[in-house]
Amino acid sequence: MTESRPLHSVVLVKQVPDTHNVTGDVMTKDGTMNRNALPAIFNPEDLNALEMALQIKERTGGTVTVITMGPPKAAAILRESLFRGADKVVLLTDRKFAGADTLATSYALTCAIRKIGDYDLVLAGRQAIDGDTAQVGPQTAEKLGIPQITYAEQIVELTSTHVTVQRALDSGSEIVRCKMPVLMTVVGSANTPRPANVRRQMERKLAATPLEYAAIRKDWPEFETDEALDAYLAARDLRIPVWSAEAIGATEGSIGLAGSPTQVHKVNFVVLESAESKTITPDQEGIAAMVAELVREYIVG
Repeated sequence: MTESRPLHSVVLVKQVPDTHNVTGDVMTKDGTMNRNALPAIFNPEDLNALEMALQIKERTGGTVTVITMGPPKAAAILRESLFRGADKVVLLTDRKFAGADTLATSYALTCAIRKIGDYDLVLAGRQAIDGDTAQVGPQTAEKLGIPQITYAEQIVELTSTHVTVQRALDSGSEIVRCKMPVLMTVVGSANTPRPANVRRQMERKLAATPLEYAAIRKDWPEFETDEALDAYLAARDLRIPVWSAEAIGATEGSIGLAGSPTQVHKVNFVVLESAESKTITPDQEGIAAMVAELVREYIVG
């Protein structure tokens, strides 16, 4: 990585249900997922994107700002971002955002990035494990009017104006060079995300949005009012900003359900059940009989 001027990276992250633990108990009768029945986690490839941004910051200086759109509880991954090394975080939350598909989500994120102002790089995970569409990053780049590099695995060179990136493809790899600002979607093989820094965790453990003040005051009774807690957090740069649809200047017809043309026509609830099974004796005769049956049934040739 070549030396460069201090760069400002914006990282898009998402809190997702841990789909690795999906069981029949998590699925509802209509075939949809009961998200409250699963633990919420930091989307894995978004952690890779954050790590890449932090490495850029360590090499060139600059800042890392993390944005997430979600319910108030999504502030948890913003705190985790601060613990890992992010400088600033922003929570986009508003009931008007509910039901957003990738088009509406990318529009809201675009509005937030424009509100932030100057930036050199926008990084995001290749895709989220709850939707697997890999659409939000490219759609955001399109709306911002900037170039995009998908499947980014390694930054080969970084200058004050350009970035050279190795892309991970199914058939191998590709080296591309692009002028900044640019949006990059990062793959899981790009790096190993660092754990939370203990010192930063101690310093920022009270970082919170105003929506969490009531819960914090239950554990910290010395803060008698929300105003007292807010003043304490603001003085230590621990207040996490919360931006509504109005705050980012979003048009209501372009967010939430109103801005989501994607429609689910039908959901099939597939249940895997045990079927007929056969026991094969662990000897030459048993194996020969199994192979003969597979050939007879045209399963193998």
